[in-house]
Amino acid sequence: MSAKIRKIVTFLEETHTEMGKPISPATRRAAAVAVIENPFAGTYVEDLSDLIAIGEELGGLLTERAVAALGIEGSKAESYGKAALVGENGELEHAAALLHPKMGTPVRKVLGKGAALIPSSKRRGGLGAELDIPLGHKDAAFVRSHFDGMQISISDAPRANEIVVAVAVTDSGRPLPRVGGLKVEEIKGEDGLR
Repeated sequence: MSAKIRKIVTFLEETHTEMGKPISPATRRAAAVAVIENPFAGTYVEDLSDLIAIGEELGGLLTERAVAALGIEGSKAESYGKAALVGENGELEHAAALLHPKMGTPVRKVLGKGAALIPSSKRRGGLGAELDIPLGHKDAAFVRSHFDGMQISISDAPRANEIVVAVAVTDSGRPLPRVGGLKVEEIKGEDGLR
C-alpha cells in the first residue's frame, strides 16, 4: 500500500542571533512533513504492516525534502528526528507503525549514515495541533550540543482520519551550546552512543 498524501509541508528555521550574540554560521533545522490518510482510522486492525510499509516509503521522501531545504548533501546533516501526530479516529500504535519498524533505514540511506537511534515522538491531536520532533546527533547519542527539538504545526491537519508524519534534520547543534558532553570532533560513530 502506498501513502495517500494530501499535502507535504517543509519548514526551515535559521537562528542568526541568540541572547544578543551572533550565531555564525547560523544554526539550521528543517522538517519535511506529510499529511496522509490513515487507512485504519476508526477501526481496530491487528496487522499494521500497511502502515509499516508507508513509513518506509515516507522515510526516504521526507528526509530528501528536509535535506534539500537545508541545501546540503545528506552526509553533511548532523542531527535527525521523526514524529507523528494521529487524528482523533486513529490510535498511537498507528504512529508507532509508521515510525519504528522500517522508517529508519531509508532515513539513514539519504544521510549516508546514522549510527544512533533516531529520536521520535508520537501523539494524538486535531487541526493545528503542535508536534514536537525530538532531535539528536545522527552518529553519537552522547553529543549533548545536539539534544534539541523542532516544533511544527499545520493549520488544517490532521483531520480525524489523517496522520501528520515528520522527519527533521539539522546541519548543526543548538545555538551557543555549553553544557558539556561529547564534542562533535570526538565522535567515533561506531556504537551509536559515542
